[in-house]
Amino acid sequence: MITPAQCRAARATLDWSQQQLAEASKIGNATIRNFESGKSSPQNATLDVLRRALEAAGIVFLADGEQADGGPGVRLAKR
Repeated sequence: MITPAQCRAARATLDWSQQQLAEASKIGNATIRNFESGKSSPQNATLDVLRRALEAAGIVFLADGEQADGGPGVRLAKR
């Protein structure tokens, strides 16, 4: 799954607002806002939908320590 920090970083990488992610994923803006701020933990199915929407836009999610030391992260896919 994805972390709140990865979601924020992915949006920043794409220069997307929370509203743009909400539209791309068909997930409520409040759900995204609460997830990214740590106020709630959405169901795994919701996180999967968010992840797939971001991946469709070109984001690659990196696991903890993948490609570099440190925690989970994101990068743009090669096109």
